[in-house]
Amino acid sequence: MEPTTIREGYLVKKGTVLNSWKVLWVVLADDAIEYYKKKTDNSPKGMIPLKGAKLTSPCQDFTKRSLVFKVSTAKNQDHFFQAAHLEERELWVKDIKRALTCLQGGKKFARKSTRRSIRLPENVNLSELYVLMKDQDSGVKELKVEKDKRLFNHCFTGNSVIDWLISEGKSRNRAEGLMLASGLLNEGFLLPAGDVSKDGAEKGAECVFLDQIEALYYFADSGFFCEGYSSDEDVILKEEFRGAIVKQGLLLKQGHRRKNWKVRKFILRDDPAYIHYYDPTKGEDDPLGSIHLRGSVVTAVEYVPDAKRQEVDGNLFEIITSDEVHYYLQAATADERKDWIRAVQSVAKMGK
Repeated sequence: MEPTTIREGYLVKKGTVLNSWKVLWVVLADDAIEYYKKKTDNSPKGMIPLKGAKLTSPCQDFTKRSLVFKVSTAKNQDHFFQAAHLEERELWVKDIKRALTCLQGGKKFARKSTRRSIRLPENVNLSELYVLMKDQDSGVKELKVEKDKRLFNHCFTGNSVIDWLISEGKSRNRAEGLMLASGLLNEGFLLPAGDVSKDGAEKGAECVFLDQIEALYYFADSGFFCEGYSSDEDVILKEEFRGAIVKQGLLLKQGHRRKNWKVRKFILRDDPAYIHYYDPTKGEDDPLGSIHLRGSVVTAVEYVPDAKRQEVDGNLFEIITSDEVHYYLQAATADERKDWIRAVQSVAKMGK
């Protein structure tokens, strides 16, 4: 019987021989993980058997890389993967865990219900706690904090997190709140912003979270960014990064000069309406480019001029900016293309 495909998409993977990280097309089946150099390749570059394998998430072997998870085979071979954002990592981890459980029990893979209970279970579920913390009405309030000639956007202080946990009845005292907050930090739901919180996270103490007003943190999938001031004028830099993150993920993009296709990480922000794209193997410090979406048009297309059929096929869409620059992109699935088109259209109409 042919193995069942459970999940597929782009992930960044660490090489097993060289230490380089590369974007690969990854396919999770019920008994193995296959990875391909390109989505259109017929033969996989490698295969990871899941029988007897172990999953580690989050994997903190790499201090400068977040959202990493590790699959260790029965023969003690480690394979490291990095997701583009928190939700994506959680979806991959959830399905891999389920596949491993089914293999161990000799059962056929079947997804569990994804419906969330309203109240937290007796054993605290950090994923559900994170959702409650992010609630715009009753969660932890995001702030703009000016410190050391820098402006931190969409962040909050360490003591405000502990205050919220106690006020909402999630912890009985500040010591218990610190343990919960440290768990959220270790799992990658919360991230440190600024020198104080980063130093605390790197100390390796039992409680890496700091209950201090000087310690700043942010939600992993928020619109956080830090602005600096120019040395000669108090002018805030990077205006286009002010908007909250609406959507993010990996897409295939056609280059303007060579017309070749490469996987890029895209982050869509509103007000002002910008979409930035990055090399997913190198982080988000320096974008490769940006698209100002105000007044742009986005539509699904069936083919791309100057593109070879074997290079790219299906799930294509095009963004045409107000100054008539064309960008051609490909999503992993038809549903993902619809989601991106809908999100870009909304931002283009409402953003500045």
